[in-house]
Amino acid sequence: MNFEKMNPKFSIILTTYNRSRLLVRALNSLIAQTFKDWEGIIIDDGSTDDTEEAVREFILNYDNIHYFKQENRGEAGAKNRGISLSCGQYISFLDSDDEYRQDHLEIRNQILTRYPDIQILHGGVKVIGDEYVPDRKNPQQMIHLSNCIVGGTFFIEQKAMQLLGGLKDIPIGADSDLFERAVGRGMKISKTKFPTYIYHRTSQNSITHNFLKNLIKA
Repeated sequence: MNFEKMNPKFSIILTTYNRSRLLVRALNSLIAQTFKDWEGIIIDDGSTDDTEEAVREFILNYDNIHYFKQENRGEAGAKNRGISLSCGQYISFLDSDDEYRQDHLEIRNQILTRYPDIQILHGGVKVIGDEYVPDRKNPQQMIHLSNCIVGGTFFIEQKAMQLLGGLKDIPIGADSDLFERAVGRGMKISKTKFPTYIYHRTSQNSITHNFLKNLIKA
């Protein structure tokens, strides 16, 4: 599938797998943004439900929303595909079971316009549901999300993302790993506290929930 590259301010990458209803909520929060200079790139990571049908209306009605389906590659493979297709000045993410507050992109644009030397902006999350996740360095231990890096809040300069080479295919914490590599390279990183990324922790098929289930089985 080809699409015209518009060079928007933000490329928003939405990866999904069998979450058609939740994905619609995420997309509705994206099109409701007060800031409009963005493209949405949906990577359907091998869904077997009605995801393609659920997003059809968005694709038909919004020229800046694009849909790509692939064989299942997992979180890193799906996000890296979206990164490779992006053409925005900054790359960001919206997990298919999460959503944005209406002013999410507007506030981030204000910050990045005022401080153009920032290569990675993160932070500013409202958690709904379980606030504890497995520590990626010690999966038997649970830690509070306030002590974690939430990848959905990332706004990464396109050039910086290319230098980092995308996400690594690891069982959990790919976003934290990306962040640590950015720190190691001495990139300019800033954190905001505006809680406009709404992180839903109630879905039973989230990456961390599935990781925990597999850990218990083992």
